[in-house]
Amino acid sequence: MSDFRDPLPAATRFGRSVLTVSDESAMVAFYRDVIGLSVRSRDASVTVLGAGDAPLLELRHAPDARPRPADATGLYHNAVLLPSREALGDALGRVRDRWELTGASDHGVSEALYLDDPEGNGVELYRDRPRAEWPRDGEGGIQIGSWPLDLESVAAAADDGVGDTVPDGTTLGHVHLEVSSLETARAFYVDALGFDVKTATPQALFVAAGDYHHHLGLNTWNGRSSPAPADARGLSRFDLVVPSSEARERIRDRLEAAGVTVEESEEGLECGDPDGIRIRLRTE
Repeated sequence: MSDFRDPLPAATRFGRSVLTVSDESAMVAFYRDVIGLSVRSRDASVTVLGAGDAPLLELRHAPDARPRPADATGLYHNAVLLPSREALGDALGRVRDRWELTGASDHGVSEALYLDDPEGNGVELYRDRPRAEWPRDGEGGIQIGSWPLDLESVAAAADDGVGDTVPDGTTLGHVHLEVSSLETARAFYVDALGFDVKTATPQALFVAAGDYHHHLGLNTWNGRSSPAPADARGLSRFDLVVPSSEARERIRDRLEAAGVTVEESEEGLECGDPDGIRIRLRTE
């Protein structure tokens, strides 16, 4: 756990993730038909998808955008949090019928399915176990593990076959980034922005607001070394929703004290992380 004196409020959560895409039709079809999000709005340049009334993903159409270079930092995966094991079973059915998995894991705190979208962005579909069941160490810290997932047990939990859409209550549970330096990322996301460290390894850091297992993953597993160019496909921004304008202003003060440039707009405050990913801070 971090001993940071002014952490993010426990109610902080993710809003939406914004991807730059070149094949808008294929990407919309994937997130609608495989992931199960609903199209909330769509025009020539932007499509917003979500669950119920909650927008979770924004696709920005840039037909000339090129693949992210092999050495560029950016998205490892967006993680869609489903409200039940039944919903995860439905999601597994959609993936098996319409796509393919790249992996699946039992993390102790959660059960997770992994796949890639048509442009190579990682996607995690997961459900949390009840917090009382989360593995903890002797000091009460959350322990995230990785064990084989019993896929047939998950499939058997599906509710009346393959549902076409995720249920209301589905959220963007966390985002996982590939960064160039864990030390630099920690200085930004923990010391300046205010996340607490939940799990740390030599090549990965998992941080959260409050007592969640992680809202943000940061890793150096693939040796990414430089920010993605402006014309690359992939993650361009994510939104953090904080519970009050007072909390947002405290975050602004910390960021500016750390030398981070913060811009203000009608939608909220924006800044960039050390690897060029934009972050929007807004209230409900």
